[in-house]
Amino acid sequence: MDAPRDRRRRLVSSGPFLLVNPRSGDGSPTVDELVAAAREKGVETELLHEGADAAEHARAALQRGATVLGVAGGDGTLADVAQVAVEAEAAFVAVPFGTRNHFARDAGYDRDDPLAALDAFAGGVERDVDVGVVCGRLFLNNVSLGVYAAFVHDADQRTKNRVLAGLRMIPAVFGRSRRPLDLSFDVDGTRQHHRALVVLVANNDYGFETLADLEGRERLDEGRLHAYVIEAAKRRTLLALLWRVLRGRTDRAAGWVEYAAESFRVEFHRPSLQAAIDGEPVELEPPFDFEVRAGALRLLLPKTSSSRDEREAAGARQ
Repeated sequence: MDAPRDRRRRLVSSGPFLLVNPRSGDGSPTVDELVAAAREKGVETELLHEGADAAEHARAALQRGATVLGVAGGDGTLADVAQVAVEAEAAFVAVPFGTRNHFARDAGYDRDDPLAALDAFAGGVERDVDVGVVCGRLFLNNVSLGVYAAFVHDADQRTKNRVLAGLRMIPAVFGRSRRPLDLSFDVDGTRQHHRALVVLVANNDYGFETLADLEGRERLDEGRLHAYVIEAAKRRTLLALLWRVLRGRTDRAAGWVEYAAESFRVEFHRPSLQAAIDGEPVELEPPFDFEVRAGALRLLLPKTSSSRDEREAAGARQ
């Protein structure tokens, strides 16, 4: 374990880089405050202008000698830079500067204090976490197909209010215009067919508290993907299922299917399909090959941060 710690100190001292998305966040801290705080710590910073490619900025920073890549923004921007970090085996810092910051929350950063994440650049604690990949694209949180993905692609339906987003799904699920997705899952050599209204494939297991929000993941190093499927069914069955999901009680519910595996394939007989990767709209061409890359991302955390599973393990040792 001593060698990785020594390597981490050399990497941090060689010149960390932070890409800041100025369109993220709620204004506290401001972009100027965040940039000033980062530069005080010796971190090179750049602003991500609208339409610019975050991955290109990260690769250019690596060419200049940076070996720690950081990004301050939402989950979609984080995933773009994380993919470059994984390819280069560079350390990665996630500054929670977006709207929801699901990945930063689950990793152990303080979502209420983005400036505290900057401490990870100097002497941070390294933790290897999993990433998911679909069709060659990396995701940190999840990939959505079906009703929710359609909302992400429809600017009129987008909302930052998670409860409202969940409530909007209910009439869409029952609407006649919403056709189910005819698809199949190939998992561990077994094929299962579904007529699905919602499919969510997650990097590690989520605890579902409500349909409108994802409670979070207990760990990011399980080494498994989890798929959650809401199937098309009679209105009465769907209503009962959605009521259970809203109350966080999906176990053994009719119309709710879960899978867990290191990899699987989703086949769908269309040339392309709308999807949402970490909340960002994309078009994917089937078949969709999903895989988890265990421990592929070298995440740096401030020394004062810890993930939920690490805190529980520490409590068990006491």
